[in-house]
Amino acid sequence: MAIDYEKEGRVAIFTINRPQAMNAMDMESMREFREAMADFRDDPELWVGIITGAGEKAFCGGADIKDTLPFMKEHRRDQWAFPPSIMRGLELWKPLIAAINGMALGGGLEIALACDLRIASENARLGTPEVNLGLIPGWGGTQRLPRMVPYCKAAEILLMGRLIDAQEAYRIGLVNKVVPQAEVLTTAKEWAQVICQAGPLAVRAAKEAMIRGCSMTLEEGLRLENSLVAYLMGTEDFAEGTTAFVEKRKPVYKAK
Repeated sequence: MAIDYEKEGRVAIFTINRPQAMNAMDMESMREFREAMADFRDDPELWVGIITGAGEKAFCGGADIKDTLPFMKEHRRDQWAFPPSIMRGLELWKPLIAAINGMALGGGLEIALACDLRIASENARLGTPEVNLGLIPGWGGTQRLPRMVPYCKAAEILLMGRLIDAQEAYRIGLVNKVVPQAEVLTTAKEWAQVICQAGPLAVRAAKEAMIRGCSMTLEEGLRLENSLVAYLMGTEDFAEGTTAFVEKRKPVYKAK
């Protein structure tokens, strides 16, 4: 299997397992990734996902040049030929954490950008070198990166194909935290457990409000927020959360 998909309690862990190819994504990997993500989305017992790479050198080296890029070229006029993913086509409101254990290049960085939280190892390097191949990022990089970091830094990374190290990524707000390589996955799991203590429906609504609100006017975003608040107030989780607060105990959420 090119994608190892494990379930640890409420947490799903996706490991891109092609270390011999810097964990680059070939078409088999992309199909397995889509299937695993769809299962995660639809499994009511899973609340948080973590994406990482096998080995100590690479999170993901991007699209496999010998396999994925030829497929993309052959089907470049058919946007539906490529498996839907978290980068494009697969709507997912459950939170995702990228445990960036090494190089995150091209499509690898774009996978990380499609996550909500990013933890990088000290040896990580990130970038989009596609312009050096006569191409641009095609999995959302040109759209997500300028929305996450200052425009001039996004332009530096995208137009120059320049790689940055983990500390620079942290400085510009591209990653949340930098830790030793051996602690990347452990830290991601710790963060996932923190999220799992919160109301899962509330977490998903907060993610939806942030992502959808970014493309709305302030007034439209406020209306979206209001509609999500109204929805949450009618859930069992809201009743449990407020009751547990009054009773001074930990809530037992059911995602209902």
